[in-house]
Amino acid sequence: MFPRTTRRGALSAGLAAFACAALVATAPAVTATATAAVTESGTQVAAELLCGKYDSTRVQQGRYIVQNNVWGADTAQCIDVGGTGASFAVTTARHDKPTNGAPAAYPSVYAGCHYQNCTTGSGLPLRVDAMRSVSSSWSTSSPDQGVYNVAYDLWFDPQAGETGQNEAELMIWLKHRGSVQPVGSRVDTVRLAGATWDVWQGNPGWNVISFVRTTPTDAVANLDLTAFTRHAVERGAVGRDWYLTSVQAGFEPWQGGAGLRTHAFSVSAG
Repeated sequence: MFPRTTRRGALSAGLAAFACAALVATAPAVTATATAAVTESGTQVAAELLCGKYDSTRVQQGRYIVQNNVWGADTAQCIDVGGTGASFAVTTARHDKPTNGAPAAYPSVYAGCHYQNCTTGSGLPLRVDAMRSVSSSWSTSSPDQGVYNVAYDLWFDPQAGETGQNEAELMIWLKHRGSVQPVGSRVDTVRLAGATWDVWQGNPGWNVISFVRTTPTDAVANLDLTAFTRHAVERGAVGRDWYLTSVQAGFEPWQGGAGLRTHAFSVSAG
């Protein structure tokens, strides 16, 4: 969710907590500052510090991209990208946005295409009616202060191209802190992927469907993203002949955000 001044014009701040990460009109620069990280075994490995609004870096030989993505604010944010895997941590975040509007940022990791910035070997874009199994594992931790969510962001479009405006967004909120909610209104409660979810749906210029877990969790293993996609198709938010263009996982901070951390992330698409 996000008011896309670069894509559709600014949206009203009254759209309570949009549901997504901002996509910019051009591919974000892949830039970073070298730092150092220490693995659990004590081995020092190369790491990167991303502090520019749209800084990003490739990890795991380009299989994933980690992005700072401060699309909704001018306040400082830095993320430290771990030297192994697809891990990252928000080390600086001075956000202070009202909770009845859009968040400040979406620091995240993704597979697929975020405009022209594409990963390698992801199997995306993938046509919806050809999806056999798309799953993801994600492990996180979060602080006891601030206002934020911990959420997947899946994008769909009628075209398989790497550029342009995607027409549908599917968010999966694993947890949130503070009085924030997805765009639109709550339309149902469903049982999917072994958990119960409140379903929200709206259209601030593109289809948005969000699933909010009723029992919060910090981690999922082999989460069945195909099940959520099928439900979105049943509700008319996504077309069967559309394409899944990216699977993103990250945090939307409204206030604060330092201490949000992804320990591990993976996607399997086929």
